[in-house]
Amino acid sequence: MDLNKLKGQLQTEVDTAFLYDSIANIQSDDTLNRVLKSLADIEKGHAAHMLSKVKEFDSKHEMPLPSSRAKFQLKLGKIFGYSSIISSLSDIEKQFALNAIKNKIENGEKPNGFEHNHLNIIEAVNNNKALNVSGGFLSKFESRHKSVGGNALRAAVLGSNDGLVSNMSLVMGVAGAAVSNNTILLTGIAGLMAGAISMALGEWLSVQSSRELNQRQIDLEMEELEASPEEEKKELVLLYQAKGMNIEEAKKLADKAFETPETAIDAIIKEELGIDKEELGGSAWEAAIASFVLFSIGAIIPLYPFMILDGQNAILLSIGSSVIGLFAIGAAITLLTGKSILFSGFRQVAFGLAAAAVTYGIGSLIGVSLAG
Repeated sequence: MDLNKLKGQLQTEVDTAFLYDSIANIQSDDTLNRVLKSLADIEKGHAAHMLSKVKEFDSKHEMPLPSSRAKFQLKLGKIFGYSSIISSLSDIEKQFALNAIKNKIENGEKPNGFEHNHLNIIEAVNNNKALNVSGGFLSKFESRHKSVGGNALRAAVLGSNDGLVSNMSLVMGVAGAAVSNNTILLTGIAGLMAGAISMALGEWLSVQSSRELNQRQIDLEMEELEASPEEEKKELVLLYQAKGMNIEEAKKLADKAFETPETAIDAIIKEELGIDKEELGGSAWEAAIASFVLFSIGAIIPLYPFMILDGQNAILLSIGSSVIGLFAIGAAITLLTGKSILFSGFRQVAFGLAAAAVTYGIGSLIGVSLAG
């Protein structure tokens, strides 16, 4: 058994329990607090079991504290919304479930179906789907943090990264040609505007197309409901059963949903299509504006030094600022990938500097050629 792997698994259990506990502590809904606290307690039990395995190889090893990555993730959750953390926990639980099933198969045991219980619970929180608990606490949880979640965090990180890397490469390429500061600034601003507008337009088209597709699906479901309501009701019963309800509970809930045409179509849209009828995929204009701003923020980092300095000093400050920006983006990416902050940060820096070096070299060659 790999001791480092065991220690890594122990740290993951500790971090998972810490995040469950931390999110539970900020909830005002008693049911949600109790569900998350229960998950935290179970993860603490897993951590204690994992520690006993580690102690078989290293008797002096103590229970670790939550990692800096988990604490950093929690702090960013306050900014970007805790649903980004719930998404991350869902990925962790999915891996736990797969590992549990794999270990049972390797040991000749038959999976009992309970390996995915944690995953089902946390995904219900993440996707705002009905659990066998009353009170609609999941929708309350989502509404408190609905404005920004895992997708918004992903868009923020990738949008600013695109702006920084593309404009740094552009600026370094022009600087390599040994042109004046005014030319570098003009090129950089043009690159910023062109990239930001392109990103905004692409995001607008993507979200608007998604909205139109969702609306088309809703229209089709409404037509099917009018044509064959009993068939739609049977499908809804099957969907509820697939979520773990017994047939009596599923039929009772479906009967309640089909009391009126309005509640029936609402239930079908939510359960069968997984669409938020109120948002239909979000605002295309909000997505476009966010993409424009985030790309611009990243693109301005390698450009601003040429507004205050000249020549090599501006280039060095541009590179230094870009390195800091790239490392910060790499660190933020760990919230999506679960990798080490140092590894992800320095990897991002390496890729960004490599791109800038290539364009700087090409610019230098072109500059020499034009001068000759």
